[in-house]
Amino acid sequence: MSDVIITVRGEHELRVAPERATVHLSVSFDGSDRAQVVERTLAAAAPVRASIEARSADGGVTEWTSQRMNVYADRPWNSEGRRLAPVFRANVDFTATFADLSDMSVWVTELTVADGVSIGHVDWHLTPQTEAEVEREVATQAVGVALTRARAYADALGLSTITPLEIADRGLMSAGAPPQAKAAMMRGGAMAMDSAPSMEFQGEEITVSATVEGRFAAS
Repeated sequence: MSDVIITVRGEHELRVAPERATVHLSVSFDGSDRAQVVERTLAAAAPVRASIEARSADGGVTEWTSQRMNVYADRPWNSEGRRLAPVFRANVDFTATFADLSDMSVWVTELTVADGVSIGHVDWHLTPQTEAEVEREVATQAVGVALTRARAYADALGLSTITPLEIADRGLMSAGAPPQAKAAMMRGGAMAMDSAPSMEFQGEEITVSATVEGRFAAS
């Protein structure tokens, strides 16, 4: 009796608590006097930058960015359809990635009451090391699920031996892909912020999943 070819799919996912949080925020002002708008924006951005630098020096912030100040003008229309005097706007955008999530919560709460500061959103994610470990684990488990299914089919056919022929990411079977399995998806939370003080910020668990396809010969 010739070998029977069995093709199956295996999936697995894990949920992991976030280890890092990247805060996106902006310092901005507007007004009719360009010089005053620029001055107020620079003055408000300075303590924000200083607080990030201090936390970076202590290790609480692992990386951060500060964009150059952007200044532009807009001439709004009034209800009668006439252009009004220019309104100048200036903003400086920051991002800060926190390893200390408790300190991040305190920091964001303090900034929500600061004049001119608006919190955009927070991205929750894992460290590169944890991400690699979890991806390896879900890929291994997904291959195990595929193998278990193949064995179940072989048993149902009265066959006792199965030999793996090919393992690939979903959709890549017999498409020249190398025989490997990797995490196919990582989903994390992005939390939008409002300006209410004394908020508790807790990121959702990050879902890491993998789907593989396997082809086996059963005899």
